[in-house]
Amino acid sequence: MEFRQLRYFVAIVECGSVSKAAEQVFVAQSALSHQLAQLERELGASLFNRSRRGVTLTEAGQRFFPHAVAILRQSEDAISSVKCGDGETSGKVVFGIPHSVSNALALPLLRAVRQQFPKIQLELTEELTGNLSKQLRAGQINLSVLFEHGAKTEFTSTALLSEALYLIEPANENPKSTTPMTFKQALSLPLILPASPHGVRPVIEEAALLAGYSSPTVLADISSISILRTTLLAGFGRTLLPLMPLWQEIDAGLLKATPVVTPTVERVLALCKSSHIPSSSASQAVEQLTCKLVRELCESGQWVGATLIRQP
Repeated sequence: MEFRQLRYFVAIVECGSVSKAAEQVFVAQSALSHQLAQLERELGASLFNRSRRGVTLTEAGQRFFPHAVAILRQSEDAISSVKCGDGETSGKVVFGIPHSVSNALALPLLRAVRQQFPKIQLELTEELTGNLSKQLRAGQINLSVLFEHGAKTEFTSTALLSEALYLIEPANENPKSTTPMTFKQALSLPLILPASPHGVRPVIEEAALLAGYSSPTVLADISSISILRTTLLAGFGRTLLPLMPLWQEIDAGLLKATPVVTPTVERVLALCKSSHIPSSSASQAVEQLTCKLVRELCESGQWVGATLIRQP
């Protein structure tokens, strides 16, 4: 198996056709098809279903694809680490951010990397936390923000901050009430929550179990912050989330956030990386910069509702 075969395979997946992939990687279509055939013979499986409309991955191809991407990215990291030497840090870093964290971190991180490490190519991928864990495990991404309850054992992680969960609902629901709500009361309300095991769902279910309460009453499973925002603004339901994902709407008075107490339920955000795949110089630089940036966002109050976890 050769690196060029993996590159050709990934190009075909991304382009959806052999001819377009051949143009992208600057080789003749016959040469690309020959290399693909060799790869399939070595693997003992067909990687693509072929039709007049193009190609789609077979089941074997779907299993092979993340491994191919991970191998290519790790080889790029290795080359960047050697080339970097004593010069300016460069290379590509793929950084995973959960949907509910993107509003607070994505733009500040892009700006910070561009200002301090202009030769680093930062690729941000916004995904569900369960998907990010899989990609980090497979080496498809270099770094990811995850919730600590799912990151303690299999990844090397640094706790960044904690965020208390609030009951967030349309502003016309009990508009004059400012009284905190107990966690038990919140659980009894019909809630819109991410589908298990994504987002805050495991945090809420674990807290309910520890407190001896029933599982949350779930009106609908919505794992997209964008769809959740639209749903709440339309007056359909309520959710349990930290403030920051919906802060613009809360600050504008369109949504209302009620503190949840007895107990206070928090999620802890951690910056995670693989425990067995070496980090490139670029990845290490982005990791250190992220920790510094999160501290600044918390201390300045820009990350609303967050409490910084100081490292020893």
